[in-house]
Amino acid sequence: MKVTAKLAGLALIFSAIAGGCAGSDADAPADPADEGSSEIPAEQQIRTADPYARGYTDDDFPRVQELAPGVYSYEQLRSAGDEKFTTVSLFVVTGDGVLVADGQGSVEETARLVEHIQEITDEPIRTVVVASDHGDHTAGNSAFPEGVEFFAHPTSAAALERMTANRREGAPAVPRATEIVDDREIVEMGDKEIHVLFLGRAHTGGDLVVYLPDEKIMFMSETYLHRVFPAMRSAFPSEWVAMIEAAQSMDVDLYVPGHGFVDHPSILEEELEVYQGAIRAVIAQARQFHEDGYALTDAQAQAMFGDLENWSLRSSQGDVALRQVYAELDGELPAADR
Repeated sequence: MKVTAKLAGLALIFSAIAGGCAGSDADAPADPADEGSSEIPAEQQIRTADPYARGYTDDDFPRVQELAPGVYSYEQLRSAGDEKFTTVSLFVVTGDGVLVADGQGSVEETARLVEHIQEITDEPIRTVVVASDHGDHTAGNSAFPEGVEFFAHPTSAAALERMTANRREGAPAVPRATEIVDDREIVEMGDKEIHVLFLGRAHTGGDLVVYLPDEKIMFMSETYLHRVFPAMRSAFPSEWVAMIEAAQSMDVDLYVPGHGFVDHPSILEEELEVYQGAIRAVIAQARQFHEDGYALTDAQAQAMFGDLENWSLRSSQGDVALRQVYAELDGELPAADR
């Protein structure tokens, strides 16, 4: 495996933040007369992250899909209160080992991911990219084989250190980052060229994406939550909008979310725009309350988010998102390092 550091900064294309979320028909099935809709399974035409609304059962998971030769998505259900939705990992089989982008939320579930990879290939897992440092993507990282390299942004590397230092008694340590990605690394493994990119602060501040330029696939981890309410407890809301614009400016055919279903490429491209609109809508509502002089608690009590009211995690994440936008407006979020 060869890793080449790219010293030149990645050119980001930021446009002005404008309004725009999905209209009221966003949850409706696609019109069968639309171009390409005949290729889309019926359950994917129901725009939701709720597996049961799509007709799935728990026994349908974990679900593995081959997105391109040697490139696989892995979806497993996780619970958040009374709701269930998917956590998504990506793995790439290269001829010289396997690269995994994001683990799962427990040692048991990450071990299950490893088992499914071993059912597909005898190649060893060599590299794990910590695209999101949150526990639902990293808490099981000790289940990866010994000797694996862990790539992380400096912000996420520090978060992993804190997770190990603050873990409860008897809990496994979260492996430290062994390779730091400030901006971009190109990983050459077998017949694959894999770009590990930092496109800007978004969901965690240390967000990485994994981009396969030959296949035109981008794994966006938690910077893209497909029909899941924008989760902002450690987010940089306005920078998140710009980060998505940077991803949209690249040559990508398939954007893979970190939560929600891995659907047809045309759906996922459309829904990334919808998701960016959802972030914009949350920011706009919080800014209006803020400008009108509402205390945060009053804003949280009165906020209504239109179509987003029906998205997964609205009940648990709405107040959190408003709090984080208020913090951004009040200048309370950490400044960017660059």
